[in-house]
Amino acid sequence: MAALLEHASPDTTARKTDTAETNGEGLLPRRLPATTDASRAAMDARHLRLRQDGYVIDELTGRGPEIDPASLAGRIEGFVGFARVPLGVAGPIRIRGSAAHGDFFVPLATSEGTLVASFQHAFNAINRCGGAVALCGQEQVSRAPCFEFAGLVQAGEFAAWLPTKLPALQALTASHSGYCRLQELRASVIGNTVYMVLEFTTGDAAGQNMVTAAAQLICDRLLDEVPVRPVSWMVESALSGDKRPAALAFRGARGRNVSAEVVLPAKQMERYWRASAFRFAQAWSHSVNGIAQTGTIGLQGNVANALAALFIACGQDVACVSEAVTAITRVEQTPAGDIYASVTLPNLIVGTVGGGTSLATARECLAMLGCVGAGQARKFAEICAVVVLAGELAVLGAVAGGNFASAHAAGGRKAKEA
Repeated sequence: MAALLEHASPDTTARKTDTAETNGEGLLPRRLPATTDASRAAMDARHLRLRQDGYVIDELTGRGPEIDPASLAGRIEGFVGFARVPLGVAGPIRIRGSAAHGDFFVPLATSEGTLVASFQHAFNAINRCGGAVALCGQEQVSRAPCFEFAGLVQAGEFAAWLPTKLPALQALTASHSGYCRLQELRASVIGNTVYMVLEFTTGDAAGQNMVTAAAQLICDRLLDEVPVRPVSWMVESALSGDKRPAALAFRGARGRNVSAEVVLPAKQMERYWRASAFRFAQAWSHSVNGIAQTGTIGLQGNVANALAALFIACGQDVACVSEAVTAITRVEQTPAGDIYASVTLPNLIVGTVGGGTSLATARECLAMLGCVGAGQARKFAEICAVVVLAGELAVLGAVAGGNFASAHAAGGRKAKEA
């Protein structure tokens, strides 16, 4: 890159970050004070730096106005207060994506020592290589009602009739929602029961509640017109894979299908993780064999670490991490002797509108990423993928370099039980 990339602000206006050195392709962004410095002075310096860059962090730092309990209606019941999960910021991380393009500070909410520092370390390595590439592709969220009939013949008749209703059901869905759109309808017959998978797009919302309401609407219409009445039915049969790891997403997407990749020169592997490119690739090969023996769906190191910290910070449904870990990480040595690394998340349920995204701290975190409101969900998904990729590199690098145990011990021993 010939010039410093710019990171998007909440109003999509780009700002330049200060720089201290180059990577041979362009200027590297200046980092915040060392993540391992736990002093108040370092925290204050981080606050100052973020504010100088134009970020609003009043709620995150406890200086914002008290939140009116009434504003939380529909998001929490029996409200008494807030769980105060520590939040750190790593970055900037340089991303060259189809929707996310620039340098981004990343908020991570966690109580796991060494997590933020390990992400910062991986961010630094990725920045040295010109940044990571990201692409958000297919987007859809499913619901899967099921209908039980008196016998197989009736079930078969219903399953054959369903596809003829798709255009009418698409029009029905669109007439009741400004964002939810029915894209596809599939049916399978299991004995006397028909399972119907409905695939929707949900705009910039995560869309779980949206597709549930649409599925209910569709079922009500079908029951009014059905050629043969079912004995019983349910709006969700668990075939959608909602909040469960499942292989279904690999056939398309559940939520957003997003990938990120980077090529790391061998010298950078030695510099950042004290491991050769061969050792790095070998460590992943051994890990793949270990993962295969566990019967895990997908191949990944520790996707949950990155996504849980991001989801808590940015007001996402944290339970969706359970399905988002259905992922594939690739780590290979190239013919030139470098490392190609990628991660694909076909099951990423995220949004930038609705749900917890309107909470005060979540809004500030999303604003830090330039991902507030409509039109930003694809961008946020690509940021998620790059952060996950950094996490995969961090954990694999620690293992390949022989520092996995010592790093956790060094970071963890600083914490003392009260």
